Amino acid sequence: MTSSSPRPTDTPAQQQAARVSRRWPLVSGGMAVLLVAALGAIIAYRDNNLPFSFDLAFLGELVEHRSPFWTVPALVMNNIGAGLIGVFIVPIAIALVFLLFRMKWAALYFLIATIVSAGLVQLLKNTFDRPRPQDILVTADPGSFPSGHTANAATMAVVLALVLRRVWIWAAGTVYTVIMLLSRTYLGAHWLSDTIGGLVLGSAVAVIVWAPLAHRLLIERERRIGPVKPTETEPAATR
Repeated sequence: MTSSSPRPTDTPAQQQAARVSRRWPLVSGGMAVLLVAALGAIIAYRDNNLPFSFDLAFLGELVEHRSPFWTVPALVMNNIGAGLIGVFIVPIAIALVFLLFRMKWAALYFLIATIVSAGLVQLLKNTFDRPRPQDILVTADPGSFPSGHTANAATMAVVLALVLRRVWIWAAGTVYTVIMLLSRTYLGAHWLSDTIGGLVLGSAVAVIVWAPLAHRLLIERERRIGPVKPTETEPAATR
């Protein structure tokens, strides 16, 4: 299949996926990205880039409860979400697993979403150049908004959920992203608003990139496991 337009021979699910692939995901995802950019602008131009009161309160609460019991797993999440592991090893490993199961469109989708998400994060970081908290426990590059770790986690979680369409994948992805969000603020690498921005941005990118590939992903999935059943968990717009 070289086009995302529905064909008479397609199943109803395939035809619906083709129709929605150019509608709400692009609109809603694009609006979410714009909202993140707007949040960054508000942060940058209000009170000389100072944090919000809830940023200070949330970080203060976490700093007060720091202990080796929480610091060790937070540092593990720090290493998983970025650097050699987060930027190269994890994405390449996931893409290779997709290819191993002959899911070339899923592999392509994952890699494109990951790269676009990381690129937008760096663009916004360099645009707004928000200072990081002073109580930081790790070495980090300049630019606090948005959180690249959280954006990467959200992108990965949403992509896997949209491709595999299982309740436990959605649950695991949500838990992983929330833990990443908390670990970034616990380590003092980001303000809470940074992680919220990363969460929305990463999720939005995953949805935007999914839109033009939805039909191909559905066909690829049905070739592997058969037609999608109404009882299976899947995005509401493809049902």
